[in-house]
Amino acid sequence: MTIRYPLTTPDAAADLPVRVPLVTEPLGLLASLRAARANILSIIPQIAVTQPMVSGKTGIRWHMVMDPPAIRRMLLERLEDYPKSGVTKNLLRPAIGESLFIAEGAHWRWQRRAAAPAFSHRNVAALGPYMTRAAEASAERVAAAGPRAVNMFDEMVRATFDVISDVTFSGDEGFDRAAVHRAVDAYVAEAGRVSLFDMLGFPEWMPRPARMMSGRALREMKTVADHAIDARRRRGAEGVPDLLDLLLAGEDPETRRQMNTGELRDNLLTFIVAGHETTALTLSWALYLCAFAPAEQENAAEEARRVLGNRAATADDVSALPRVRRIVDETLRLYPPAALVSRTARAADELGGREIRPGDTVMIPIYALHRNRLLWEDPDAFRPARFRDPKAIDRYAYLPFGDGPRICIGASFAVQEAVIILATLLARFRFRKVPGREPKPVMIITLRPEGGVWLEAEAR
Repeated sequence: MTIRYPLTTPDAAADLPVRVPLVTEPLGLLASLRAARANILSIIPQIAVTQPMVSGKTGIRWHMVMDPPAIRRMLLERLEDYPKSGVTKNLLRPAIGESLFIAEGAHWRWQRRAAAPAFSHRNVAALGPYMTRAAEASAERVAAAGPRAVNMFDEMVRATFDVISDVTFSGDEGFDRAAVHRAVDAYVAEAGRVSLFDMLGFPEWMPRPARMMSGRALREMKTVADHAIDARRRRGAEGVPDLLDLLLAGEDPETRRQMNTGELRDNLLTFIVAGHETTALTLSWALYLCAFAPAEQENAAEEARRVLGNRAATADDVSALPRVRRIVDETLRLYPPAALVSRTARAADELGGREIRPGDTVMIPIYALHRNRLLWEDPDAFRPARFRDPKAIDRYAYLPFGDGPRICIGASFAVQEAVIILATLLARFRFRKVPGREPKPVMIITLRPEGGVWLEAEAR
């Protein structure tokens, strides 16, 4: 099924926003390793945007799946047969342990049940003031930077880290935010790359040297979080509950089990790592796209000014900002932060008419899925109007937050935050590209704009 939408702005078709150059010739093992360490998306073959499935062997048998019915089978119908791959676990377990993102089976289910109430619509909306405050502070910093170009990626990382640290450890003066931020960055830089052991399918228990080297920063980060959790337990909640309060109070309704300090810490670090990095990336790419397509930017800015006037956006405004929301949705299509999902087949199966054997690596390259020509018209073009009617889009053709039981627990939190910050900035500034400073999409753990997102911000 091809999804067709009208072109709504003349500048959207003038050229195309930056893309990852996909592979046009087969790569051997060492070439694949070099490519994966530089940019994991560069191992995706070009035919992945024109076919429903691609298979091969590079040390281990692998398959890339871009077929919505097959993806539904993996993520919903036979979830237990497609656990997260050993590569994924090896990359992330040193930082976030057996948290929701890593855990499987019963250990994952009880944690999900215990944490779910913290991310209810009511609780996410109640956390809106933290997002509004960060949006206001970000706008003030951009204004103070004056007419010179600003690296909006750095600015969005700061804004979203303010949000996640506030909603996680509000009022805890002893929580060393800078130390946690440094540890996260150090881990991604030192240990977040695929190793030769991963490519060869070596067992998970075999140490990966680069990840061992990042241990000190991780230990410091975990110690900071443990102390903050224990202090909050002794102090108790004060005022509006933040995320830590909600998780401390949460319990599995089936077993009455609550998270201990280690489990709380691993999940909080998961939310900190994922909750600020992915939203910062979405906002950075969204601002790049707004500068790339001035007519789309002006349409959204007009909506934001009409709704907000001179104030920052709030959670109550999100439903009144559909144009801004569509820019967020289209940004997540073109530059999904988690741009490749990897699973290891546990049982024999068939996907898209192809044999799947136990032990095969089965990937969903979200980047290629969102640009697949069988599913999207002009898939490399920036067209927010695609999302005027989200129900017209195949549920398994658009997966910025995954789907099925393991859909991202913080999806509504992330979208609310992105709309609040983006609307506030667009209402106050006109963003323009800086010639010669185009960002380069590079995925290590997440899809980052290498070189930053440098934009001129003119006050409206």
